[in-house]
Amino acid sequence: MRKEKETGIMKKFTIAMWLTCGRAPLVLLAALLSLINAFKPHPSLVAAAIFIMAASALTDLFDGFYARKWHVESRLGALADPLMDKVFYAATLPVATFIALYNENFTHGIVILVLDVVSMLRDQWVSFLRSVGSEYGADVRAGWAGKLRTLIGFPVIVLMHLQLGIACLKLRNNSYEGLANIPDVWMYVAEGVLLVVTIVSGLTYTAQYMPYLKLAAKHD
Repeated sequence: MRKEKETGIMKKFTIAMWLTCGRAPLVLLAALLSLINAFKPHPSLVAAAIFIMAASALTDLFDGFYARKWHVESRLGALADPLMDKVFYAATLPVATFIALYNENFTHGIVILVLDVVSMLRDQWVSFLRSVGSEYGADVRAGWAGKLRTLIGFPVIVLMHLQLGIACLKLRNNSYEGLANIPDVWMYVAEGVLLVVTIVSGLTYTAQYMPYLKLAAKHD
């Protein structure tokens, strides 16, 4: 009976970890399809890229939910979850920057590039903070600021790729000229909000880990 219980717990833990780590291959595939659509635009590529990217984003909701429900939370899962979030940004934002510039929408390309650079710097800084905090037994799970960034960031990036995908269709195939798309100004607002949230989350984590930074800075 005990062995069966342990086997059941292990299976649940494996499912939760697959949900977490499965985010990476899904978003890489979605980014690749979005990139291919820039060169050979087709509605099926846009639909597949957006569907897979959205599925990747949704795993962020379900992995933690089931880990808590099944009582299989672990330090590995706590570390893997923010790592997979970083993979999402690292895969989607550079591709979106390229597509916007390839479409000769230089203003949008620059906006996404700024968001990409700030996101990358924020993620590297937070990773550094977590590694310092782990030396002193800090809780390295995602805080409210990180969760808010994910809650806003994932939908914004999915919409970003949808807008860019439709723009590729309209630019390179006369059959789709009348296709409705998300106005650039709406995307600028959404991306601006995400940029602010990204900066605020970095500052919040800095304040949270400041005691550990001070401990690490002490001389022996």
